[in-house]
Amino acid sequence: MKTGIIDVGGGMRDAYGAGIYDWCLDNDVSFDYCIGVSAGSANLSTFLAGQRGRNIKFYTDYDLREECMSMKNYVRTRNFVDLEYVYGTLSNSDGECPLDFDAVMKNPAEFKIVATDSISGKPHYFDKTDMSQDDYGAIKASSCVPAANQPYYVNGTRYFDGGISDPIPVRKCFEDGCDKVVLILTRPRDFERSPKKDRVTTNILRTKYPNAAKAMKMRAEIYNYQLRLAKEYEKEGRLLILAPDDIGGMKTLTKDREMIEALYHKGYNDAAAIRDFLGI
Repeated sequence: MKTGIIDVGGGMRDAYGAGIYDWCLDNDVSFDYCIGVSAGSANLSTFLAGQRGRNIKFYTDYDLREECMSMKNYVRTRNFVDLEYVYGTLSNSDGECPLDFDAVMKNPAEFKIVATDSISGKPHYFDKTDMSQDDYGAIKASSCVPAANQPYYVNGTRYFDGGISDPIPVRKCFEDGCDKVVLILTRPRDFERSPKKDRVTTNILRTKYPNAAKAMKMRAEIYNYQLRLAKEYEKEGRLLILAPDDIGGMKTLTKDREMIEALYHKGYNDAAAIRDFLGI
């Protein structure tokens, strides 16, 4: 049986996912296939490296720093989130909290990272072959939120956040051969996205990146369709949805440590459902 896990990201809300991964590491639970979107790809890299506690350290410490997220960054570079700081300065081998890249590569699990091609508006799936020591461009591309950030270049191609084009990559997971899949959502399981939330960003993208703008315009419809599809797979016993029962109004870029820690603990506790789902 090929097992998979999907992490949809969601900025600071994905502290919920950080809790799930720490539970998995504490209980020796692994997966054959891992696919992450945006912050979900960063969470998964730490999980694959076996670095328990590293993810939550970012959410409750590093990500709260001005160097990471601030209007000062935006004024200086037109990037509200400094992806180079998070996935470079901090994460490189000589950084304050380095990713154990060798451990990621030695882990036998497949690792997919979802980004959106800024020109075509289509999803692009990076894998381990697109990463090298101290070069985590695939994760940066997947985490590049339009409007908040300029597109991120990888091998001459500009990318935006993977959540624009494939926000819940359930179909991709099963197409790649998974039999049972754990899906991590960072909003309550019945949350449906409204297209109103994406109108401003769609208008910002329309002039320079018309196809990315089209994808953004369709994002809510795609998200809601993929969520319904996930629930159908769940009814069939092929998928387990893990989602917080409440996020307390938490926003994508919230810097409230107490709220972040509460979501982390929710994730840790909810992860126990994986045991019965996988029969372990």
